[in-house]
Amino acid sequence: MRTLSISLHEVFDGFQEPARYKGAWGGRGSGKSHAFALMLIAQCVARPGLRCVCIREVQKTLKESSKRLIEDKLQELGIVEEDGFRVLNEVIETPGGGIISFVGMQDHNAESIKSLEGYSIAWVEEAQTLSHRSLSLLRPTIRAPGSELWFSWNPRRKSDAVDMMLRGDVLPTGAIVNRVNWSDNPWFPDVLEQERLDCLEQSPEQYPHIWEGEYAMVLTGAYYAKHIAIAKQEGRISRVGADPLMTIRMFVDIGGTGAKADAFTIWCAQFIGKEIRVIDHYEAVGQPLAAHVAWMRARGYTPEVAQIWLPHDGTSHDRVYDVSFEGALRKVGYTVTTVPNQGAGAAKARVESGRRLFNRIWFDAAKTQGGLDALGWYHEKRDEARNIGLGPEHDWASDSADSFGLMCIVAEQFYGFVQVPEWKRALSHRGRTTEGAA
Repeated sequence: MRTLSISLHEVFDGFQEPARYKGAWGGRGSGKSHAFALMLIAQCVARPGLRCVCIREVQKTLKESSKRLIEDKLQELGIVEEDGFRVLNEVIETPGGGIISFVGMQDHNAESIKSLEGYSIAWVEEAQTLSHRSLSLLRPTIRAPGSELWFSWNPRRKSDAVDMMLRGDVLPTGAIVNRVNWSDNPWFPDVLEQERLDCLEQSPEQYPHIWEGEYAMVLTGAYYAKHIAIAKQEGRISRVGADPLMTIRMFVDIGGTGAKADAFTIWCAQFIGKEIRVIDHYEAVGQPLAAHVAWMRARGYTPEVAQIWLPHDGTSHDRVYDVSFEGALRKVGYTVTTVPNQGAGAAKARVESGRRLFNRIWFDAAKTQGGLDALGWYHEKRDEARNIGLGPEHDWASDSADSFGLMCIVAEQFYGFVQVPEWKRALSHRGRTTEGAA
């Protein structure tokens, strides 16, 4: 067998070293599957007699497996039967009596899965569909000395088995996990680039999930989906530090006390020049005002450096404690401004204000992720029978969206912020790095 040389992008460099778990997640066009197929072939060449299995949760036919992709890579590499590889109907034989098999986990139980005990590499493609049951069967089954489990997937939900295992707070021992997107693929084809741009323009609410590997968190009709996608493209969702010389403005949507109350949400921002730099986000349900104030102080947002803006109901009294939020916050030292009632259509007015100003806003990626999730989900309620919109949907995302809209209303009406024309925005981002937001 001749020496095999494969070309992988540097994002996969660490994957060529031994590791019990190897995971690559991201969006479409990243080349994850192609890279894993090449690595699998390389392992079969370097370790004659190796037993490998390619797994999907559901595999009714081999057309649904990774077999064709591996066959294509063998052909691209110029590998023929004389090199030790032999493509059969259901398996691929490899040098030294090795084998690559293809199975669907749904077809296995605790007894039948034992047939894989002698395998050294298990590659799970489309791993986001792997059930918790299947993962619990697979992990102890692949047990040969030095054995490895590989996972490639386009994330779907945080609760999916593979995400809980390889993207949780604590990774399994010996895990290498990388995010890999289209922008990491040096061979990203022009035809996919056009598809990507069309998706950004025509289906912005789906773009982050399809192309950037984010969880599927938005619906058709999401108000801010396109704006968030553009902000990411321009590097405005990055690391944003607070300027110690500038006032921190906290924009609140009032919840209430009790388990069934709406969420109490805060966006913390600084107005610097004509930019809005969002440095933090907070959300809590059913907690007393003292808990919210404690969070502010713990973050360093004390009355000496921070001011608070409330919606019109800030003068209303809490149902349990019979005190207004405005009065209570002033009592602990904060400067508080209550924004007058915007009248009929106030919710939609906040949305339009947010859309107008979004191209001026920078977000700290780590501290505002929960708020960005809410903005990405916030959408219009639809009457499907009449195909008409009924205004913003009131759900888990609406409280954070309302305080965000309040911030934008204040920026426009009190501080004279206006939308940046497209041509000026394009010029302002040429050559600018994400560090410029700090």
